[in-house]
This record gives sequence, C-alpha cells and structure tokens, in this order.
Amino acid sequence: MTALLEVKNLSQTFGSLRAVDNANFSVREGELVGLIGPNGAGKSTLYNLIAGAIRPTAGQIYFNGKEVTGWKPYQAAKAGLARTFQIPKPYRNLSVVDNVSLGALMHHRSVAEARESAEQILTDFGLAEYLEAPVGVLTVGLLKRLEVARAIALRPKLVLFDEILAGLTPTEVRSMTNMVSSLPARGITVVWVEHVLYAIMNTAQRIMVLHRGELIADDTPHRVAKDPAVINAYFGEEMTLA
Repeated sequence: MTALLEVKNLSQTFGSLRAVDNANFSVREGELVGLIGPNGAGKSTLYNLIAGAIRPTAGQIYFNGKEVTGWKPYQAAKAGLARTFQIPKPYRNLSVVDNVSLGALMHHRSVAEARESAEQILTDFGLAEYLEAPVGVLTVGLLKRLEVARAIALRPKLVLFDEILAGLTPTEVRSMTNMVSSLPARGITVVWVEHVLYAIMNTAQRIMVLHRGELIADDTPHRVAKDPAVINAYFGEEMTLA
C-alpha cells in the first residue's frame, strides 16, 4: 500500500500555544487509523490543517502524492478528502436526502443522478425510511449517521471522522463501528478521532496518540494499550482489549 496522506514536520501555533508540535506520520491507502488523546491535545487543529481550514505555521502536507499545504476546504473535497464534525452540521432547512444529494452533485451531472446516489448511500447507512424527513426530526444517533453519509457522498479517497460515536447508545455504537470498519473494503481510507476507546481500540488497525500537540505513539492498538507514555498521558491505567 502506498501513502495517501503524509504529514511532515507539521506545526501550528496560536500565540504562545503550540497546538501541533512537529507532527510526522503517513496513512496508507486502505488503512483505518485511530487518532486519540486527551481534550486539548491538538486533534481538531490537526484535522483543520489537513482539511485546509487553517494554514500551518510550519511543515508540509501531501495528499495522493502531491503537496497540498495550505489548500482550501473545497480543494480538499474535490481532491477526495472528506471530513465530519464533532457537532453535525447539516442543512436544517433541507430534507435528509437533499442534504446528501448536495455532496453527490460533485460527481454527478444531474440532480436525478445525485439523488439516486444519495438514496443508495442513505439505505446503506440505515436511513432509508427518513429520505424525505426534515433533519429536525432526527435523533442524535441518526444525525451522526447523516453526517457520515454526507461525507461518503463526496466519494472520498480519505475521510476524517471526528467523534462520530459521541452521544450514541451502545447499540448505536456497535452499528456505527461496523459501518466504519466496512469502508476500507469500499476503497475509502479512514482516519478516526474518537473518545469511545473500547470501540476505536478494537477496530482500528493502528492508533496514533496526540498529547499537548505532540505525537507520542503510533503503533498497533495492543502496543499502544501498554505504552507507559500513553497510559500516563491519557489512559490512567493499562487497557485490556477484547
């Protein structure tokens, strides 16, 4: 597998705060990588840098073999990088299917084709019965599914998931985790920020850990679970994985 995303010596400062501190890592095509760390560790800032929401203070970002440092969010989306947000941001004056159709229009010539694609994606994500429903009737769990569906509608090569399990019931967590774990087989590489540790640690192939802006671990879940630096900074005690 070749590197789809490469981050080299990436840093971001806000005044005296170093939110991301000389980060170096790569994500290969077909991987499902977890990104964890305490609140304030720099995870959201790192996502904003990769997705083009802010320009880094220093360092380079490469996507699909090309340097993209400082690109804009619309350029990232066109190139095949999608993201979700901790708090879903749907168009609340549109129906569920119209929300997803908007993203699908990037790859379809007509509204009818985009809608057909959106309907299939929503069916895949368990939202078929809500196609024409206004977004306002959706529960937190369904809003999270819609957020994922909107990202997938962009036909991404890589998707950045941001706490898509927050606020979900155990049953919803299992369902969402199963859906995410199926994406690499569909040609979608995944980087996943998550605080529901039992889910991410038992699903991701690899775990990266940020602490105070610094990448302190990048290894298999079992090794990360036993890493003294990670235990001290985040877990508090050694984790036992299923």
